[in-house]
Amino acid sequence: MAIIALLMFVTVCLVLMAGYPVAFTLGGVALLFAFAGMLAGVFDPGELGLIPNRLFGIVSNTTLIAVPLFVFMGMMLEKSRIAEDLLGTLSRLFGPLPGGMGIAIILVGALLAASTGIVGATVVTMGLIALPTMLRQGYHPGIASGLICATGTLGQIIPPSIALILLGDVLATAYQQAQLRQGLWSFDSVSVGDLFAGAVVPGLVLVGLYAAYILAVALWRPHYLPRVTPAAAGDAPQPPLARALITSLLPPLLLIVAVLGAILTGKATPTEAAAVGATGATLLAILRRQLSLGRLQDVMRGTVRVTSMVFMILIGASVFSLVFHGYGGGDAVERLLTGLPGGAFGAMLMVMLLIFLLGFILDFIEITFVVVPIVAPALLMLGLDPIWLGVMIALNLQTSFLTPPFGFALFYLRGVAPATVNTADIYRGVIPFILIQLLMLLLLAVWPALATWLPGLVSR
Repeated sequence: MAIIALLMFVTVCLVLMAGYPVAFTLGGVALLFAFAGMLAGVFDPGELGLIPNRLFGIVSNTTLIAVPLFVFMGMMLEKSRIAEDLLGTLSRLFGPLPGGMGIAIILVGALLAASTGIVGATVVTMGLIALPTMLRQGYHPGIASGLICATGTLGQIIPPSIALILLGDVLATAYQQAQLRQGLWSFDSVSVGDLFAGAVVPGLVLVGLYAAYILAVALWRPHYLPRVTPAAAGDAPQPPLARALITSLLPPLLLIVAVLGAILTGKATPTEAAAVGATGATLLAILRRQLSLGRLQDVMRGTVRVTSMVFMILIGASVFSLVFHGYGGGDAVERLLTGLPGGAFGAMLMVMLLIFLLGFILDFIEITFVVVPIVAPALLMLGLDPIWLGVMIALNLQTSFLTPPFGFALFYLRGVAPATVNTADIYRGVIPFILIQLLMLLLLAVWPALATWLPGLVSR
């Protein structure tokens, strides 16, 4: 039975690599294996009777309402030309410094990550806006490309990340399952807000490490990251820098602080805060005179497309998980992980390696809905902290998105980069940032308090 469950997992990966739609692959393969098992007399048909309850649980989950709201917020801010204005203003501020434009791009990428929460959107936006400007100012193509890819993936770890919302919801269920298997009926709980709080410090440390690397390169090889003179920052007349900072930086910063502050202080749930963010982004677009009926329709269509994709994948993954556990796959994974040498460390190392490799062929949504529900209960039963585990998984996925030759961020940038930037330049440019990511994972593994300190502080 366990071998059948493993075969089903391998089949799903192969079909996905062949290019078939994710949601229908997950549900379709699961149902085919279920029907084959029923004909062979090795699968209980009663398991499929649980599907309606699962689907009702998905559509009635109030936490997941935050997904379309945060997607709407991110797309509205993207259409408001926030990134373009931010980059121009911060380039004027930091440009005269060594590597100043690189520092500006890191800050803009961090702010976009906290605004959109979507990796692909940030990489594409920064690739279209920032990369041509950096190349025009004489920046090394590899450094420029690696910087765009790395800062674009910050949306994976910096709240309000869509990945953290989905991961938090899955981990909450896995944590309950782990406690039930241990015979505990008085549950401790973990929420999306806890995971947001846990990701704040690692996200900021990662931004700091990126900035330290850029400064080091600028001092070591200044011709790779030349200074940008105020005259070179743009030919059009520029408003005073102080006024530009207030008009470009302050509104999105206040919106981010309001959304995250409400979640971290417990004043609002992630769903309520997402509604505030969506409303604030719309008002900001109106005040900037960037909102037209056509642009609003584009934002709404984009939000519906992304949300539909997420929920269809979640439904397909729910059916897959049901059949997988019906074949005893969950128990087999638990026995495998608990039987590895090294205890919790060995099990965690194995899971992190698996997730890293799967990140080459699967998107974070598939990994969150398919892989995490299978491995997380067993890891949590070994005593791992759910918040620390969630942040480690998010950082691990972010690293796999950067790793050649299959990293998703590399594909996103290759699609919008100028023809003068070679694929080899992009691959070479991301290697230092991959090493920084691995260093961040090591720091978090050695000091779990980087992820657990702030959630413990705000929950008091």
